[in-house]
Amino acid sequence: MIISFLLFLFLFVIIGVSSARKSRGTKQDYYLASSSISPALVGLSAVATNNSGYMFIGVIGYTYATGLSSVWLMIGWILGDFLASTFVHHRLRKATELSGEVSYAGVLSNWYNNGKQDNLQNLIGLISLIFLLAYASAQLVAGSKALQVLFEWPAWAGAVIGAILVAVYCIAGGIRASIWTDAAQSVVMIAAMAILLFIASSSLGGINASITQMSAVEGFLDCFPKNLALPGLAGGVLFAISWAFAGFSVIGQPHIMVRFMTLQSNQKMNQARLWYYLWFTSFYVMATGVGMLSRIYLANDGSFDAELALPTMALELLSPVFVGLVLAGIFAATMSTADSLVLSCSAAITHDLLPHKVENTFLLKATTLLITLAALSWALVNSQSVFSLVILAWSGLASAFAPLLIVLSLGGKPDQKLSMLAVISGLSAAMIWRYLGWHSAVYEGMAGIITGLIILSLPLLTNRKQLRASSQQV
Repeated sequence: MIISFLLFLFLFVIIGVSSARKSRGTKQDYYLASSSISPALVGLSAVATNNSGYMFIGVIGYTYATGLSSVWLMIGWILGDFLASTFVHHRLRKATELSGEVSYAGVLSNWYNNGKQDNLQNLIGLISLIFLLAYASAQLVAGSKALQVLFEWPAWAGAVIGAILVAVYCIAGGIRASIWTDAAQSVVMIAAMAILLFIASSSLGGINASITQMSAVEGFLDCFPKNLALPGLAGGVLFAISWAFAGFSVIGQPHIMVRFMTLQSNQKMNQARLWYYLWFTSFYVMATGVGMLSRIYLANDGSFDAELALPTMALELLSPVFVGLVLAGIFAATMSTADSLVLSCSAAITHDLLPHKVENTFLLKATTLLITLAALSWALVNSQSVFSLVILAWSGLASAFAPLLIVLSLGGKPDQKLSMLAVISGLSAAMIWRYLGWHSAVYEGMAGIITGLIILSLPLLTNRKQLRASSQQV
């Protein structure tokens, strides 16, 4: 079990380090791979980054606890993600090329390349740094949980190993190393989930027998989530709509969107999206199935940590070789997101926050190492669940950045002050919503995104009122 696990990790490191041969030694290459990545690699990298330890640990744990009703989260998330990609991704890639910027914050702040908006870029960079760092720490925690269950290693071991591996290949090849390893990790992730799903259902006598046993768990096959603002179908639809905003929120995630910014040609964006959604949908469906099966194998006695459902079930059902594969899949998921987050944090510091843009690649790599150490330190003292911390970071980033990106993609030209107000207002609305506890019924990012869009639409509403007043006077 340990041998197969270590072999996969060694393979990922080799793939990442080998990307250094393609390095051009420039800042643009370190953070954007000189915009030379193929559609298949972009799609697989983006889906591996999106389907992080959150999917292996968080979503499966959530499904274990809630049952069939968790499918509304999947439906809403994928539909929201797809809707956003239809009009944002190719415009972001085009703006990246025209602006010449290497960071997500830089592109949003200089979308039309008609004058610097340094204050806006600083603000976006600072928010990115804080929330992406929290997100990275959650990924390291997810990996450490898996190792703790399967190998009975101390809680810190997985976080330390993950941080070391991420640092090694990110420093070696930058985002190209991250994308190459993401592609390999995405294959291991989906293979691990497929194997566990097949063996788990087969050991129960097939799908029909599994459903029969699930029906014995009270409320587990209910179609709609409990404790919603509205009962029944209306509540389920509202829940799905709110989580569609979570999927829509992908455009506010710098570490994912930068993958599409590296695409070799804007004309190949639909190919990248095809790879992304085929892989994403397949993986999410299997993860939900594994989460439901885990409830049959692992009794809920009130003390069991639901986020340990996948590694615990793998240990009980699979041979040592396959357990090593599943663990490698979990670790691959955490690393594929952690490396992306670390590099985005590095770009936020060296390109968005420092008064003089850093070009020296040695300093870029040193910053990447410091960010990795910071994420590891946070992971070692973290006490929140992976699911909770990821959703907090995800909704915060989306609420701050998605409204501005939407307006820019639709041709809007908000000035710096209005853009900054929208960023701050959207983020504040989401955090207040969460603080009040309303996120249990409606995803807080929905409130944040709507608030930001309202702020950005104020000039349009004001102009309309002025035009009406003028026409009445005439």
